[in-house]
Amino acid sequence: MFTGIVEETGILKSVRKGTKSSILTIGAKKVLEDTKIGDSICTNGVCLTVKKLGTDTFEADVMAESLRRTNLGDLHPGDPVNLERALRLCDRLGGHIVSGHVDGTGKILSQEREDNAVWVTIETKTEILKYIIEKGSITIDGISLTVAYVDEQIFKVSIIPHTGQETTLLKKKRGDRVNLENDLIGKYVEKLLGSSKDEMKPASKAINETYLKKYGFI
Repeated sequence: MFTGIVEETGILKSVRKGTKSSILTIGAKKVLEDTKIGDSICTNGVCLTVKKLGTDTFEADVMAESLRRTNLGDLHPGDPVNLERALRLCDRLGGHIVSGHVDGTGKILSQEREDNAVWVTIETKTEILKYIIEKGSITIDGISLTVAYVDEQIFKVSIIPHTGQETTLLKKKRGDRVNLENDLIGKYVEKLLGSSKDEMKPASKAINETYLKKYGFI
């Protein structure tokens, strides 16, 4: 588990591509402290397992499923990546609970400055947007952020100077893909209630007598 508070930005050193998978070599410093083979490092929001350690690099396998669901396949040597070591129980939880299991990607539509902050607008699929709530948490490329606006097509976050300086988000440009991980709570609630995909559609969300009977309230 992670917090979404990025510890440093590393540099992708090399990509060795397999038939459907890849091996990434990433240059880093801080996240390599006390790290050993088998540890997890959140890389642009994706939980990767360290398979090999160098003086200032680590290697990780990326399976086909991860390449399909994330933007790791878009990366080229020299690109910066957000890095965070796994959460320790004694750490402060400065962000929110992040699993490093990406739900999908979004596309940056715009970046607009407002005084000392930058508004970032992201377009993504309905199946991701349905779990996003205003003032809730979202993980973008491994960064824990607060949702400032959401509708049926887009959501927005506001980036303070520190986050802009310490992460890769404001280095992205219009049209770039970003990895998205929804807050776990909404997904677990949906699963525990036994809601089907049809029941999660806006037209069928109404709380009526049939709904209350189904879930044992009357």
